[in-house]
Amino acid sequence: MTDYATLLKESGLKATFQRMHILENIEHYGHMAIESIYEEVAKTHPSLSLATVYKNIILMVDNGVLAEVPIEGKKSKYELVKSDHIHLVCTECGEVEDRPHNENADALFISMTKEENFSLSKQQINLYGVCVHCKEAIAS
Repeated sequence: MTDYATLLKESGLKATFQRMHILENIEHYGHMAIESIYEEVAKTHPSLSLATVYKNIILMVDNGVLAEVPIEGKKSKYELVKSDHIHLVCTECGEVEDRPHNENADALFISMTKEENFSLSKQQINLYGVCVHCKEAIAS
């Protein structure tokens, strides 16, 4: 389990109960939209407003604690920042699955950035398509 207080403090943020609970839920579910985060947090903190959740999510993204995963035609989801990986994003149901980087993809990125004299600081690769569950539902 992640030490959320340390994570927040290392990012220059106070470890408030709101932020700690938001991070706990995101880590538990993996990828969450703000409305889903709010619904989960409100179960134990009903006085917390949706605006407070939005404000804290944006602040934690800006400070490198959370990463936004854009989803075409749907609301973005958020995850804890972790080592570079690939997202498989279903355009039907909006589910996001993490996959490790592939050596061939890494070699391509290194080659591209070297060729362009570009200093890569981070990367987010989102592959959009239809997951196996939605493909089965569509075929039925």
